[in-house]
Amino acid sequence: MAKIFYLGDIVEMKKEHPCGSKEWEIIRIGADIKIKCCICSRIVMIPRSKFEKDVKKITKQNAPD
Repeated sequence: MAKIFYLGDIVEMKKEHPCGSKEWEIIRIGADIKIKCCICSRIVMIPRSKFEKDVKKITKQNAPD
């Protein structure tokens, strides 16, 4: 899987959030990645290495033109 992520991408994680969602929106990219739950809007910041390991697939990619 491509390890290229963009702001605004919607990704599906391996584990489910307690609210029941597996989809998250990327809102910050760097050494840490900040993601927001698509259902409850909870914001979580995790290290890039853990994020790349836990991503199942990119549901909607927001690639620049």
